[in-house]
Amino acid sequence: MNAAHFRDAARYWRSPLVPDADMVTAEYYDHEFTPHWHDAYTVPVIEAGAECFDYRGAHHVAETGSVPVINPGEVHTGARAVDVGWRYRVFYLPVPFVEDLAHDLCGQRATAPRFPDHIIRDADLARRLVHAHCVLERGADPLEAELALVDAVTTLIGRHAREHAGAPSLAADARRVETMKSRLADDLLEPVTLAELARTVGLSTFHAARLFARTTGLAPHAWRNQMRIVRALPALRSGASVTDVAAASGFTDQSHFTRHFKRAFGVPPGRWR
Repeated sequence: MNAAHFRDAARYWRSPLVPDADMVTAEYYDHEFTPHWHDAYTVPVIEAGAECFDYRGAHHVAETGSVPVINPGEVHTGARAVDVGWRYRVFYLPVPFVEDLAHDLCGQRATAPRFPDHIIRDADLARRLVHAHCVLERGADPLEAELALVDAVTTLIGRHAREHAGAPSLAADARRVETMKSRLADDLLEPVTLAELARTVGLSTFHAARLFARTTGLAPHAWRNQMRIVRALPALRSGASVTDVAAASGFTDQSHFTRHFKRAFGVPPGRWR
């Protein structure tokens, strides 16, 4: 590497071989990802440098060659862990795609697999994932590319996934959080006050806000903005204008939408589209 450190540069791209999936080839130095989540499996491979991130109550450092998988819906952050920053390749794989491959592996329908909370350190897996990412990115022979992708993802599932245990019965506080989430997500254009949110679960505003943040990792308004971004992705994929998507998603203006989107995805929504 000739430069003193990596620059902030990211390219999002897609492949017809994985409908509804997104891939990114990126390097970062100054950019820091604020707490956010994706509704897909996030499968990165660190190619150089190191990234640090908070995930499920712990602080992690993913070094070169590691695979720090993030399960769908899990809040996490991201920033450089070393002076040069980090470079990585990432798959954002839809849940049905991963479920189907898990089904093919075990021969029976199973619940969505879950990957460990710790960083996966498996050099052979990292090599397979990078190979698949590269052949997809360069638009290689579809047969070669699909074979590489299936090989990489089934290796990930076969070696490191465990079956999701399913949703346990919810304790009273968990039910309150789910109720608040539903209220926040029902109509993203409708203003909701903290007092109103607290009344839906029979708590004071202080206790409702503290419970929500402790459980989800995000304050209610931040969680709602992240939900707005997630729900905006299909419209952006279809080619809708950023201005229209921002308005339809409940953001006050395009700059507000762009600011939150870049913190979560590392690029503005127009470039992502």
